[in-house]
Amino acid sequence: MINGKKLVIVLPAYNAALTLKRTYQEIPFDMVDDVILVDDNSNDKTVEVARELGIAHIISHDVNRGYGGNQKSCYNKALEIGGDIVIMLHPDYQYTPKLIPSMAYLIANNVYQVVLGARTLGKGALKGGMPLYKYISNRLLTFFENVMLGQKIAEYHTGYRAFSREVLQRINYEVNSEDFVFDNEMLSQIIYLDYEIAEVTCPTKYFEEASSINLSRSITYGLGVLRVSIVHRLCKWKLMKRKMYEARGMEN
Repeated sequence: MINGKKLVIVLPAYNAALTLKRTYQEIPFDMVDDVILVDDNSNDKTVEVARELGIAHIISHDVNRGYGGNQKSCYNKALEIGGDIVIMLHPDYQYTPKLIPSMAYLIANNVYQVVLGARTLGKGALKGGMPLYKYISNRLLTFFENVMLGQKIAEYHTGYRAFSREVLQRINYEVNSEDFVFDNEMLSQIIYLDYEIAEVTCPTKYFEEASSINLSRSITYGLGVLRVSIVHRLCKWKLMKRKMYEARGMEN
């Protein structure tokens, strides 16, 4: 608990058996109340490792739903068990769990309702081994998004994110893509509903066991980001209407 608010960590997992233990052991359990792992039909022993670690909430998809589909299960479960602050942490050990307290405190003290761990604030991305082509595309896409969405965010493409319960209740994430562009759609929805987003500098690690999408999937993701940005702007100008930007009720 932080300021009386329940802190839940969600781990969207796919073939994370080799890195899950390292990630889990760095989680600050003196403040974390619950951990949820959603396994997206992995081909390795991710679920077995999760059970050995004693993770209380383990969800196994019968079929691979994709990164976005995995997150939907994560957030639905987090809301179901009463999470007030929900932090998504990749179990591939690319992001350090040691930033959990800093991210959580910003939400617990009502400073922000969304916090991102940004790899491009400082030199963390390239220093941690991010491929140069990914770094360049990250910066170019972020620039385009900031122009279209009217923001000054350092990075839209990080997988390290913290949300208040209110945000997860209001954002209609269920209609979003089940693929990687889900992340971008969610930030677009958050900005559309006028929530401010905080960022903290986040180091990253690129190594053999860490998950990473290939060039083809990266191109597909990039095109999806451009589409989301353009649709966001057209909806803001009232030239288009999309269900994804309709706020949900707070009944969850």
